[in-house]
Amino acid sequence: MENVVSQENCLWRWIQFLCLGLIAVNAHAVQANDGKNPSRPNVIFIMADDLGYTDLGCFGSRYYETPRIDQLARQGVRFLNHHHCQNCAPTRAAIMTGQYGPRTGVYTVGSIDRFDWQSRPLRPVENVEKLPLDRATIAHQVQRSGYQTGMFGKWHLGLNGAYHPSQRGFQEAVESSGQHFDFKTSPPQKDTEGKYLADYLTDRAVDFIERHQSAPFFLYVPHFGVHSPFQAKKAWIEKFENKPGVGGHKNPVYAAMIASVDESVGRILDKLDELKLADQTVVVFASDNGGVGGYEREGLHKANDVTDNAPLRSGKGSLYEGGTRVPLIVRWPGVAPAGAECRTPTIHVDLYPTFLEITSAEQPGHPLDGESLVKLIKDPSGKLHREAIFQHFPGYLGSGQDQWRTTPVSLIQSGDWKLMEFLEDGKLELYNLASDLGEQKNLAATHPDKVHELQSRLKAWREEIQAPMPAKNASPSESNNGVRKGKASQKKSQKGKAKAAASSED
Repeated sequence: MENVVSQENCLWRWIQFLCLGLIAVNAHAVQANDGKNPSRPNVIFIMADDLGYTDLGCFGSRYYETPRIDQLARQGVRFLNHHHCQNCAPTRAAIMTGQYGPRTGVYTVGSIDRFDWQSRPLRPVENVEKLPLDRATIAHQVQRSGYQTGMFGKWHLGLNGAYHPSQRGFQEAVESSGQHFDFKTSPPQKDTEGKYLADYLTDRAVDFIERHQSAPFFLYVPHFGVHSPFQAKKAWIEKFENKPGVGGHKNPVYAAMIASVDESVGRILDKLDELKLADQTVVVFASDNGGVGGYEREGLHKANDVTDNAPLRSGKGSLYEGGTRVPLIVRWPGVAPAGAECRTPTIHVDLYPTFLEITSAEQPGHPLDGESLVKLIKDPSGKLHREAIFQHFPGYLGSGQDQWRTTPVSLIQSGDWKLMEFLEDGKLELYNLASDLGEQKNLAATHPDKVHELQSRLKAWREEIQAPMPAKNASPSESNNGVRKGKASQKKSQKGKAKAAASSED
């Protein structure tokens, strides 16, 4: 009898142990899929379009007003030495793949015939206009790790069929760019009438957060603001019309557009607070390239400065700092020290591995060129393993009659030193960004050892990554006003004046 009771007790204890184990496993599974689990934080990446390095209050502007982005900066880390590409599409390709341009073939916007390269010594490398389908985007990877993924805004990496963001890892995707009022979306939506694009994209973003608050999510909000055409809400324009300008910051319409992007950031932060998700959400803010300004100081008088990136040199379309250095802010409660600054050189390809580490997602099947910034988010005074960042632009970006924002160029930045190698004639420019942030004093002649060191590393990188070089143009023609006027350009212009105007500065 005692043996029977003993056996029953053992059996009962075993059942209890099994049930407790199942409960624990189930609780762990629920926690792993809970948007409020700090070990699997939500991620929101907000990216403005053409916002200059100094266009935020927290990055130096005394005319534009960005109280909500400034708040984000006070609560997180400002990366003061972060770089993207010189214009739109290549930055987005680098962020989505974690790869430098030579690996994706995306160097600029449109075909090489957008500008009159026939008048120049080199023939540009052909540009890839759609993100190659054999690359797993960051959205693919985080979705596979259990995240809900959404994108609302400008994609610029292909919209047809398999190239649409809804087929590139984003479970929900609404694309729109080209106009700020009377805009169209892909796929078409019925709720856009009478709305300003920045507001509409924010509506979609906060709705996404609301619906996915109980599961980890990855939300990408690439605004079309503050890209041309320069259109803003009347109330915001009136706010700035009588405000005195400060330096090159003085355009009330542009200021109003920045205010709408700032308002969007604020609404997203407020939604996180309302749902008590702020402590479990990493918020990242950046711009895709430098601001549309600084050209007059370069002698490009037809470029129509709308802002100024001073003290940085030049602007969008250039590989001087004004074209590539952008604001980057990361808020990660409990991880990123509030109000901190990081001066370590960082670049677009670092964002992919950063998001992988934050979300515990697996590595993709293709090589990654960047390094995770998580260690710098935790300790902004820290260092990365790599010693340099690189850019390679084997093409031309024009700006009117015999004017060029850039000609073919490669560059390396290692610490405070930046070397630019212009590919038409081999000209070398060396700058120490710590003492000469405006890149006014070329030190190549006085620092030959540093030039030799950096140029050797730059050449080794190009060989390693198999970066294609522009070919010699055997018979340069006379200049054709900077922009092509042939059949290709005429055909493109027939697609619509609005679209052409919106992309005229890319």
